[in-house]
Amino acid sequence: MENTIEQLSAAYLSGEDINIASSLLYLAYHDDPFFMDCFKHEEEGYEQRLRAAIREELSIFWEQMQPMIGVYDEDDHLLAVACLIEPDSNFGSKRFWHWRLKMMLTAGYLSTKNLIDKEEKVRAAIPYSYYHLLAFVAVHPNHQHHGVGHYLMEAIDSMVTDDEQTDGVGVLVTVPKYERFFDHANYHLIKTIKVGNVDASLMFKEK
Repeated sequence: MENTIEQLSAAYLSGEDINIASSLLYLAYHDDPFFMDCFKHEEEGYEQRLRAAIREELSIFWEQMQPMIGVYDEDDHLLAVACLIEPDSNFGSKRFWHWRLKMMLTAGYLSTKNLIDKEEKVRAAIPYSYYHLLAFVAVHPNHQHHGVGHYLMEAIDSMVTDDEQTDGVGVLVTVPKYERFFDHANYHLIKTIKVGNVDASLMFKEK
């Protein structure tokens, strides 16, 4: 059954939502060019490495109290999720050693290095000093093209607006067709950067 905008609500994820959010992100990023390159999709075990990496990322988001926003239907089913890194956060590319160790054990050294290198390139290219970074965004496949994604972006805007100091929010788009989605949400292209073997569009929405 298709949901209307009036039936949707946005809220920060609870601990009970993490597993569902992990599944949504896995579906969203399984065919993403960067993650396919990063986690060696041509080699056996790609799905397991991707799942493990997403679980580790969400775990550290939760531990470090970084904002994870969900969109829910009237029955409290999670339809979409977005994970952001706050300004002045120690969560960035300088991940804690225990995260690096766990990620290397589950995803491998090169994949872990590629994830960190990607974030460092993104941060080096954004011409602002205080901003939010949209790390993950996903809408359940059965609920795409019905306004859920736009509702999620509006929830992100509201959160960013509440921070009086932030300059806005950035996102690295690794799937070309999604550039139009972010363009419609008033993100503008900063530059194209190469992450691994993939050309990606770095976009930013000023507050």
